[in-house]
Amino acid sequence: MSVVQLGASERPVTEDELQPVVAKAGLTLSKPLLRDYSTLISALDAAIASLPDDKSVLPRPDLTKYPRTDTHIPEDNELGAWATKVTAKCTSPTSDLLKGLTVALKDNMAFAGVRCTNGTSMVDWVPEIDATIATRVMDAGAIIIGKAACENSCLEGMSGTAMTGQVHNPYAKGYSAGGSSSGSGRLVATGSVDLAFGCDQGGSIRIPASSCGIVGLKPTWGLVPYTGILSLDATIDHAGPMTKNVRDCALFLEAVAGPDGWDDRQPPFGLEGDKLKFVTPVDALLAKESSSMLEGVKIGVLSEGFEIPGQDPNVVESIKSAIEKFKSLGAIVAPVSIPLHKEAPLLWTCALPLSGGRQSLLGDMDGRKQLYLTDRAELVGPKLTQAQFDALGPGASNMYIGYLWIQEKYGAKVQGKSMNLLKATSDAYDRALKEFDVLVMPTLPYPPPRLPEPESNKGPLDFLTRTIGLVANTCPFNNSGHPALSLPVGFVPAREDPSVKLPTAVQIVGRKYADVDCLKVAAAWEKKFDWKTL
Repeated sequence: MSVVQLGASERPVTEDELQPVVAKAGLTLSKPLLRDYSTLISALDAAIASLPDDKSVLPRPDLTKYPRTDTHIPEDNELGAWATKVTAKCTSPTSDLLKGLTVALKDNMAFAGVRCTNGTSMVDWVPEIDATIATRVMDAGAIIIGKAACENSCLEGMSGTAMTGQVHNPYAKGYSAGGSSSGSGRLVATGSVDLAFGCDQGGSIRIPASSCGIVGLKPTWGLVPYTGILSLDATIDHAGPMTKNVRDCALFLEAVAGPDGWDDRQPPFGLEGDKLKFVTPVDALLAKESSSMLEGVKIGVLSEGFEIPGQDPNVVESIKSAIEKFKSLGAIVAPVSIPLHKEAPLLWTCALPLSGGRQSLLGDMDGRKQLYLTDRAELVGPKLTQAQFDALGPGASNMYIGYLWIQEKYGAKVQGKSMNLLKATSDAYDRALKEFDVLVMPTLPYPPPRLPEPESNKGPLDFLTRTIGLVANTCPFNNSGHPALSLPVGFVPAREDPSVKLPTAVQIVGRKYADVDCLKVAAAWEKKFDWKTL
């Protein structure tokens, strides 16, 4: 590393201070080398001390333009769905795209002056900034009415770990609403809000969307800015809409999509104009006769999406019946095989702990060009304390232990190897999508499971084995970055009690930045068929 300046430091680093630091790293330095490096590190320390306050460059909201009132923790949190209530809107919106619609933010999104729990009591954090997409919905005329509960550290697919309490399925109390955007799924399904944000790194929009019987879109990676949202792993971070119907999903996406100048997940150019228009194409399709809405559209039925160990036969039957209905809308439906789809969940599992442990749990986002949430990062440190670890849920604690293990035993090789292999998987999807406009499969392999007892003392193994294979069809598209939409298509019996009926959904996957194709295919099916009667 080059030296920019070298001068007298107000408080030079002594050799005695530096020696234990290098010794901890397994290094031995001679006296002359230790003397030289003490001088060089003194210069680095002086440079750090001279840094100006970064608050002057943070995108802090204008609270006169975006006022917020009535911030409180509700006594009735709607069976776990609300984390915090607040009312906020823009006094001079720039459009009426979402005029008067109510929105819930996921509780991993920064909203100035309102606590952000990320579903855990690990740290107490009240942000000073607003997430870009929170500002965008207010600019479009929406009213933010609170923050929806999310699962602990956003690392659970079952809604039993949020610090605000279990989130219950809107169709059956005692069953999972899905995770990690659990509160968002329930609030939209019950009509408590018109629209809600979800964030998705392995299925956290689509799992609760399927579980709660709503529409959920994981957009193309980088289409929607992630600025001001707690990351899990920047390579798989997605934020997107959770809505009652497909047209609302298109409205919501149009209001928030596009570059914001901060987020390096987004392409530096080309994301503009018609590429950010979703409502007009959906409306044009819905104006057609049902039998011709999808005329010429080729739909590939992903064979491997129906070959998940432990897959519920009722789900398979429901999804295959729903897919068959696309033919009556004019679509060409044919099978397609992508063998690498079966390997993708294993690669996701191996790639995540090293980067996820560092970025998600420790707040270390080094190497990214983005807005850094430094005020939260300083609450954690280079490793978790015992109290912080004990505040984690089963999924988060499992990832942290995995992070420590991989860091100690394997280093960077495992993540690098997994990421290289995942490129081949993404390429395989791209090849299939040259032949087909979209791919379809079940969103989830089985219906929402029953929640454990709230005060259960069973360990992480018991909890995590309840959802084995849950993300088999969802997590591959986080790594590949393709848009993936979950559309409810019927009810299936709960595995624990056949008299309980729970939603199931088809997942529609499109070409990168062709999110509109997913919306159009979903909108056509939704217009013709009432999923609640199936």
